[in-house]
Amino acid sequence: MQEMISGCKQLRPGESFIGKQGLQYAVGISAESAGSKAIHMQLLTMPPGGRAFAHKHATHETAIYALSGVSHVWHGERLEHHSIVEPGDFFYIPADVPHLPYNPSQTESVTAIIARTDPNEQESVILLPELESIRPPSALK
Repeated sequence: MQEMISGCKQLRPGESFIGKQGLQYAVGISAESAGSKAIHMQLLTMPPGGRAFAHKHATHETAIYALSGVSHVWHGERLEHHSIVEPGDFFYIPADVPHLPYNPSQTESVTAIIARTDPNEQESVILLPELESIRPPSALK
């Protein structure tokens, strides 16, 4: 499935896996899959009622493009800010900003493309268990 043309690579999404943050990803471009040096791109699927663990990405920015479903995200040092991300929206998360995305729908999945300035698939993820009590699962409906 990988084709090399002048250093370029064409890839299909890899096998899905559950990341440290508790969400399902299918990696497209990464250091591991394509030898990238400064970018990582993957497909996120969040099931109905799904949520991530509170986390941040050390020194790396994240850009998200929502394909389907409506997701919500708490963000900020104490998860004090709230955004709603709808299909067609771009959402930017600066490096080192704590965030907790979730899917409030009980019937529809969320699908998004995520790009990060960390070429590795999971190395920059830092879980923030101390923030879990601020936005417990029962409060994210």
